[in-house]
Amino acid sequence: MLITITEWVLIVLLVLIAIVFIGFYLRGAFRDRVRYEVKNAPSPDDPYFPYILASTTNSFVTKAFISDFWNEPSQIQQARIDAIAQAQHTINFETFFMTPGKRADDFAAAIAERAADGVKVRLIVDCYGTKDIPKQYWQRLQKVGVKISFFNSFKWKAPLDYAGRTHRKVLIVDSQFALIGGAGISDLWDGKEKEDDTQPWLDVELRLEGDAIGILEGIFSQHWTFDDRTADFARSKFEKIDDNCEKQHHLTIIVPGVNPKIRFSPIQTFKYNNIIFAKKRIWLASPYFLPDRHSIDLLVAAKQRGVDVRILTTSKRSDKKPVYYASYEHNGKLLKGGVEVHEFEPSMTHAKMLLIDDLWVTTGSANFDPRSLIHNEELDICTSQPDIVQAIKDTFEKGFAQSKSITYKEWKQRSLFKHRILGNIVKFFQWQL
Repeated sequence: MLITITEWVLIVLLVLIAIVFIGFYLRGAFRDRVRYEVKNAPSPDDPYFPYILASTTNSFVTKAFISDFWNEPSQIQQARIDAIAQAQHTINFETFFMTPGKRADDFAAAIAERAADGVKVRLIVDCYGTKDIPKQYWQRLQKVGVKISFFNSFKWKAPLDYAGRTHRKVLIVDSQFALIGGAGISDLWDGKEKEDDTQPWLDVELRLEGDAIGILEGIFSQHWTFDDRTADFARSKFEKIDDNCEKQHHLTIIVPGVNPKIRFSPIQTFKYNNIIFAKKRIWLASPYFLPDRHSIDLLVAAKQRGVDVRILTTSKRSDKKPVYYASYEHNGKLLKGGVEVHEFEPSMTHAKMLLIDDLWVTTGSANFDPRSLIHNEELDICTSQPDIVQAIKDTFEKGFAQSKSITYKEWKQRSLFKHRILGNIVKFFQWQL
């Protein structure tokens, strides 16, 4: 009995579906998650607050002074170029996303100039996130002495490992200061690539110095050994920096998000605990907002105990429309529970921010979605430095003022295909997005 073409197509589809589900199973998608009840939660103004947060999430408590903060893409790009130009000895840079264009060309020119002058330059670039950059781009940098590590290229011996990316964005110069944020090196941030997104994106970056730099050097070195297989532990990279005594360094938590798992993720637990510990305010910004049921319950519970809970996320101008529709589907329970959801209208928002009680702020590379929380290697910074807390609060308020507040009535009137059907299909696979 001959098999028809239609039957062959059906067989192939069934095999592909089976492979996908087997892959999900092998990666632990159906395992029970770690859930726990918190008793005697510390207040964010408790002296033990940062130590409890750090010790339960494999994070580091240190001290740092944040000297600059930027919330516009052009400022962020220029700050990176200026930082590179200041380098006299070393440049260590790790990033996830790059695309061909002016920003990438300007970055390469700045890096090449310092490398030609004898500065030791090491780049860790994600193999998947930089796939659009041509080989010639990297070859030109390597010719002037730049060392490049392509993070987590596909390996037949461990194909499922390819799902784990480095989503970090960190630039360390001369082991003296670092820039950390969420922006990639791409002209997309100018907002001119799409007809419905003609304004610059919203994103944030900060510059810090102090004892935290030694920890960041170690975190960078850990990833560097994955490919280069050498680690430079020169004391100059880790010794205490002789800072200007007028600078007041503040307690800072470095959240590396190393090796997250579906069952337990340090960076996910860090965000959850912040939500649980908050007494007055939770303002959360994420471009891709895909909460699980537990985090939705935590946010609603916070609202019910009198906390001001607001979400700032992307509107339909999102660069990933299916993810936006899935995100929108999550809004129902949040809105019904009194949580405010604000969609940024002018363009894409790519900022990742968390404000707790006007006392602590967290920013960096991690989105509030499964990919950041249970798959990627991330890097966030949490600080209590008052002027930075205020700067991020101001950025939130500016974002809210330029956003549309979604109502529960509007949510119930969402479209059938895009939201209810497509959104729920994407939700089903959201743990992998």
